Amino acid sequence: MIWNLSSIINDPLGTLKTYACLIPVILLSLTLHEWGHAYAAYKCGDDTARNFGRLTMNPFAHLDVIGFLSMLLLGFGWAKPVPVNPRNYRNFKVGEAVVSLAGVFMNLLLSIAFSLLTLFFLWMSASKSYTWLSSDVLWTILYYGVSLNIILILFNLIPLYPLDGYHIFELLFSRVLPSKVFFFLRKYGQFILIGLLILMNNIGISPAHALSSLIWVNLHRLASLLFL
Repeated sequence: MIWNLSSIINDPLGTLKTYACLIPVILLSLTLHEWGHAYAAYKCGDDTARNFGRLTMNPFAHLDVIGFLSMLLLGFGWAKPVPVNPRNYRNFKVGEAVVSLAGVFMNLLLSIAFSLLTLFFLWMSASKSYTWLSSDVLWTILYYGVSLNIILILFNLIPLYPLDGYHIFELLFSRVLPSKVFFFLRKYGQFILIGLLILMNNIGISPAHALSSLIWVNLHRLASLLFL
């Protein structure tokens, strides 16, 4: 899905076109993901994120330059983590769960919104003659809007520290598994995650990408049944 350095060298114009479609989607998706964490923490009683200026839709407040470039060039990246203080939550367990899931919930809403937009424009394309609907830019943006948010959902639900899925995993199993399991994951989780990403890249396996592509294909099949 994400172009790499070889693509820049071999097809610079095509890469620039792809980036022009991809960058706004990345900024929107990461911004709403982090805003979701900040807003959920605030509603649960913790105003740390608001005090640090993170309760905002301004993408530059959430942007991590290294993480952003890594997402463009290497296929995975990150935004600035939202600072929270769980001790401020009115209910610790509820707060941890809500704040952890708020980011992926925003990505879910975005994936649904882009899917509905895709169906809407497919309906317009089938029922009326709009030349601008044949633009590759429009369909590329819609594709990235659907697929990137699906990928972010699945990626962030991996139960490895520091991802959101780890916090849910810890909430569910802290009384079942020994504490050394969580100590190990907190200490080495990010290295395991990097190793997993490198392995999947080398062997060409990407379940998240496969699922997002399947959803995209089935959106077009659904549109064919409904509108054509």
